[in-house]
Parts: sequence; C-alpha cells; structure tokens
Amino acid sequence: MRIALFTLGGTIAMAGTGAGGVVSRLTGADLTAAVPGLAGIPLDVRDVEAVPSAALAYGQILDLVDAAGAAVAEGATGVVVTQGTDTLEETAYLADLVWPHAAPLVVTGAMRNPTLAGPDGPANLLAAARVAAAPAARDLGVLVPFNDEIHAARFVRKTHSTSTATFASPNAGPLGHVIEGEVRLLARPPRHAPLPPVDADRLAATRVALHTVTLDDDPALLDRLAGDRDGLVVAGFGVGHVPPAFAPVLGALAERMPVVLTSRTGAGSVLRDTYGAVGSERDLRQRGLIWGGLLDPYKAKVLLRLLLAGGAGRAEVGEAFARHG
Repeated sequence: MRIALFTLGGTIAMAGTGAGGVVSRLTGADLTAAVPGLAGIPLDVRDVEAVPSAALAYGQILDLVDAAGAAVAEGATGVVVTQGTDTLEETAYLADLVWPHAAPLVVTGAMRNPTLAGPDGPANLLAAARVAAAPAARDLGVLVPFNDEIHAARFVRKTHSTSTATFASPNAGPLGHVIEGEVRLLARPPRHAPLPPVDADRLAATRVALHTVTLDDDPALLDRLAGDRDGLVVAGFGVGHVPPAFAPVLGALAERMPVVLTSRTGAGSVLRDTYGAVGSERDLRQRGLIWGGLLDPYKAKVLLRLLLAGGAGRAEVGEAFARHG
C-alpha cells in the first residue's frame, strides 16, 4: 500500500505571520510530520505550486488529475490532494468528472491555519490518507473528507465561511465517516462514466458565464455578461424561476448558446413542469433552456465548460445534464 500526496497550498499549508497575515510556507513533508498517526501509512509526497485556491485554474487541476492517474498507474493505492477550501467544491467536481480510475482521489484542506488554536488540517489530512487507503473507498470517484465526514465530490458544498464543519452535502448527506480511525462507508452512489479528455487550448478558450438572479434584477445585464461567451448558467429563484422580463432575453440567448437553468438556493432540484407563468421553469424550458436538475450553479458551470470545450453540441449538453443533474 502506498498513497500519493499532492500539496497545492491553501490554509492547511499556511504558517508564520507576515505583515499581511498568514502566508503559505509548509511543504508536504512539514504537513505530514505534524500529523500523529500518519507514520503507519506510506506516503509519496509531491509538492505542487503552492497557491491560494482562488488562484487555481481548470488547466492546473486537469494536469494534477493526469499526474494523480500516473501515480495510480505506478502502483499507488489512492491519491490525496491538499488545497485551499475556497474553490474545493469546484476543483473536486472537475476532477470527478474526468477521473477514470477505481482508486480513490481524495481532496481535503483546512479552515483553521496552524497558527490558530485547534487547527483542523492535521485531522483532515489523516482522515484523507485513511480514506485513500481504504478498499471500501474504491470505485467512488473523488471524495472529500472533512471534519471526519466523507463526502462525494458531486454532492459536496462549502456552506460556511469559517466553520470547521463547512463542507456538507445538502442533497445527499455524507457517504460515510471516519470513526476511531476506521473508514465507514454507508452509501455507494453509482458513478457516471468519465468525460473524455479535452484539449488544453480549447479549454482555455471556452468561456462560460454565471448569473445569479436577484430581486428586481436588470435583464440588460444578461446580454452584457453573455455577449462573448460560449454558454451561460442561470441561478434562478427557488425551483428555477426568473422575473418575467428575463424570460424573452434568456430565450433569445438560448437560441445561440446553451443556457442551463439552476437554483440559487443551494439545495434541491429545479423543477420541470410544475409552474407555467412567464419566467417559470416550464416557460424557460419551452424557450430552450437546459434543465440543471440537482446541480448547483457552480457545478453546472464546471460541467458546461468541460462539455463545450470537448465539442459537445446542444443535444449532447442536454443529455449530459439529464445524466449528471
């Protein structure tokens, strides 16, 4: 058994206090040395560029997925990635969409940096290593252990700006827990087939916008936002509603690009055919918007960008969201 550990920086790797606050300084060796219990798990530590997760890009994550896959091909039982939590729900889902291996790819981080009392990074890293090594975690894709809960990347969300219990899966709950060092998986959702690889240049050139609808919103913002984009995700009210003035504008945009309808609420699905007023989910679908299902706006944007970068047409995009949503 051997676990590959890739470190990307973030709060879990921050130490010391500079004039501007805590700074990222800890290497993978520093991280592992500070974790009681890791000594019994063989680790192959690989430091990647240490940057805040807000600075990460799709290309970096896909390169990391390739490197993680190579580690599995070389014999690693599983892979752990440490990074900042700000974009973890998106990077983990991006990796999950393309991860083809039975071995688990496990992503974790921390909310309290090591300069604070009770930093959670060591416990999360130990839990992640145990999950990556657990036979029960195979064939579950990308997993996010945090606060001794184990979440599926496709369901997990960051729900609080500072709490160590920030990561939750509102629509599904955790898949399991780490209890007294034992990985206990209680649910095994079926995996979707991975999306095909995308060309890096095409991915970089593919642009997808996201608009969150608000009270008394201005539909003119949509044309400005989506003018030079290849696709649009709309985070509507509740079950997928927008102000009536938005409906014809979104319909016109849907004639020239894929427009995906999601909910801004953070949990639950957009509906299909319950309400019929102008701006309702039924009206918008009749105007050509694509049903986003249970996907939150951030995950919908990740999926849409990958699909468009891979050359998917409108029908293929709709079919993919029907599967993943």
